[in-house]
Amino acid sequence: MRRALLSKTKAMSCLLPNQSYLIFKPAIFPFHHFLLKPPFFSLFTSLSTPSLHLGLRNYSSRNWGLRTQFRCLSMSSSKELESISYLSQQEAAGIDEDLMGPLGFSVDQLMELAGLSVACAIAEVFKASEYNRVLAICGPGNNGGDGLVAARHLYHFGYKPVICYPKRTPKPLYSGLVTQLESLSVPFLSAEDLPLDLSDNFDIIIDAMFGFSFHGTPRPPFDALIQRLVSCQNQHHTGLKSTVIVSVDIPSGWHVEEGDVTGEGIKPDLLVSLTAPKLCAKKFGGPHHFVGGRFVPPAILEKYKLHLPPYPGTSMCVRIGKPLQVDISSLRENYISPALLEEEVEADPFDQFNKWFNDAIAAGLKEPNAMALSTAAKDGKPSSRMVLLKGVDKNGFLWFTNYESRKARELSENPHAALLFYWDGLNRTVRVEGPVEKVSDAESEQYFHSRPRGSQIGAIVSKQSSIVPGRQYLQEKYNELEAIYSDGGLIPKPKYWGGYRLKPEVFEFWQGQTSRLHDRLLYSPVEVDGKCGWKIDRLAP
Repeated sequence: MRRALLSKTKAMSCLLPNQSYLIFKPAIFPFHHFLLKPPFFSLFTSLSTPSLHLGLRNYSSRNWGLRTQFRCLSMSSSKELESISYLSQQEAAGIDEDLMGPLGFSVDQLMELAGLSVACAIAEVFKASEYNRVLAICGPGNNGGDGLVAARHLYHFGYKPVICYPKRTPKPLYSGLVTQLESLSVPFLSAEDLPLDLSDNFDIIIDAMFGFSFHGTPRPPFDALIQRLVSCQNQHHTGLKSTVIVSVDIPSGWHVEEGDVTGEGIKPDLLVSLTAPKLCAKKFGGPHHFVGGRFVPPAILEKYKLHLPPYPGTSMCVRIGKPLQVDISSLRENYISPALLEEEVEADPFDQFNKWFNDAIAAGLKEPNAMALSTAAKDGKPSSRMVLLKGVDKNGFLWFTNYESRKARELSENPHAALLFYWDGLNRTVRVEGPVEKVSDAESEQYFHSRPRGSQIGAIVSKQSSIVPGRQYLQEKYNELEAIYSDGGLIPKPKYWGGYRLKPEVFEFWQGQTSRLHDRLLYSPVEVDGKCGWKIDRLAP
């Protein structure tokens, strides 16, 4: 239906071609509008730029940074899986009509969101480090347009797409999509020029030939292309190749409601259902099924009585279907990172840590100050838990906790600990070891009263590491104290709560690299000419 309505809908570009946009702030302005007028000037001046100082509360909950991360998260319960709506062909067409009619969407807006969802689902399941070579086979309609958009996003995600677009649609929207890909030097191949063995040349094949509005039997050259995809899968099933097939909304050649009627059609490894799964998706037996297209307004949900899975955070897609079976032994990541070289790192490990920590903040990583704290009692039995770094300087690494917790008891018996920071998005870890001591009561008091009042009350309520009757018990205690301190007065810091500081004796900086040849640089103290310094040694990975 989107294709049928295209001629009646004025094409609009979601991203204007000649303007760049500032996306840090809540408002979006072209860069050339640099003189802001009220009320926007006051809005910008009232926004406080997040400080890098660790004492600021709730910094890690703000997704500031230069990179937007899309995560396609798993469904949380079987009840949600059972309640998901599946659309008939008529319902799917009706939803498109409503979106592009009274609800004001344009074809290119929906196509952009759909293609982005497909690209995000692919990137979630098939990492560019292992599945880099992508062939997108695009049909003449909107499904093909979704494939073109997905290929563009995959290019920017680090993949190497190639396009097969045999029957180009002579309309500005589709011509523009082709131009965008050509400007990125993405190759276009005719059906005749495709390699004889697709499995030898591509890791991923995107099936974007036909969508839910297709009727009848596929005609040349798409009938032959579908058979080539089936042949690829036959090779895969015999263990000869591992090329994966991704179908956009509907596996091409399937009946939109009845599925693969002949049993001889494409059986994709990944199906990305757009807006909502179609009835044929009930027959999908592949390992990966996602819903994408996060644009359905409440009016559509109510009119069609749709039940869709929740999209967590900023996710553009969400996994549905049967639980994923994972071979744990096969889980691995082939890291690609800049080399970590002795001559390029800081001489002082504190300076090197601050440099990497600032990189983690700039990358928009969630809770870059989260660290694993490992302690051991006098019997030598270790324990670990996650805590939050609350300060770092040449005196050491600072955190706060309950002095009656297990970690506190172990530190009283053995005042040594290890810290581990893990920054997944940068392929980096930092390990720090050293003696630990309590900070002054005045320092603990100052930090305690900088916390939100709810956190202060929670610290009093929780007798950390002790056994409690249940969550309701904690909530009741919290409610009681909340009522006591409802006047806004000072909440006293409990004596059993305060800070610790680890003074580093050893730093190790780890950078993931290809083929498990990781970089590991160890800083340890050394005295040179009567002065304390640090020596740097490379450790075998």
